[in-house]
Amino acid sequence: MANTSDFKNGLCIKFNNNLYNIVEFQHVKPGKGGAFVRTKLKNLTSGKVIENTFNAGVKIDVVRVEQRPHQFLYQDGVDYHFMDGGSFEQIVLEASLINAPKLLKEGQEVTILFHQESEKPLNCELPPFVELAVTYTEPGFRGDTATKTLKPATLETGMQIQVPLFIDNGDRLKVDTRINGYVERIKK
Repeated sequence: MANTSDFKNGLCIKFNNNLYNIVEFQHVKPGKGGAFVRTKLKNLTSGKVIENTFNAGVKIDVVRVEQRPHQFLYQDGVDYHFMDGGSFEQIVLEASLINAPKLLKEGQEVTILFHQESEKPLNCELPPFVELAVTYTEPGFRGDTATKTLKPATLETGMQIQVPLFIDNGDRLKVDTRINGYVERIKK
């Protein structure tokens, strides 16, 4: 058991019978009354972020978790198959545990968070940015870079995102996995 003075970003705690990751926290000591800690907590199963206030000194349950790198192998229907590069063990996850399943391509490196005692996978995080090729988009016109007009483009994983007009078929893009959006075109 720990208390609120042990809070730090990334700490995994059990709260209301769910596992949460502390995204950010702020210790507040007002002029009147007792101190408290404002937190933003991310639910590890649903990904939903909530805000909660703890009184200073409250006991909390710290959960031990471990991050392990894995490689995405393939998808069959609704399941996603990953392999641990060190032990070559394979693990199967459902889409709800992956932060951006539509941006996964074969061979992609990901980080899977495991509950250390039960060895149960809690979630799967892609890197913040991935490189993907455009398989289809309507042709753009030369010189159409001044406006912020966007058009749809289909990526090699099958996902469709909005891109600027100057993007063509075959261009490689840097895509943000947190917002599933275009960042920049990668120079050849």
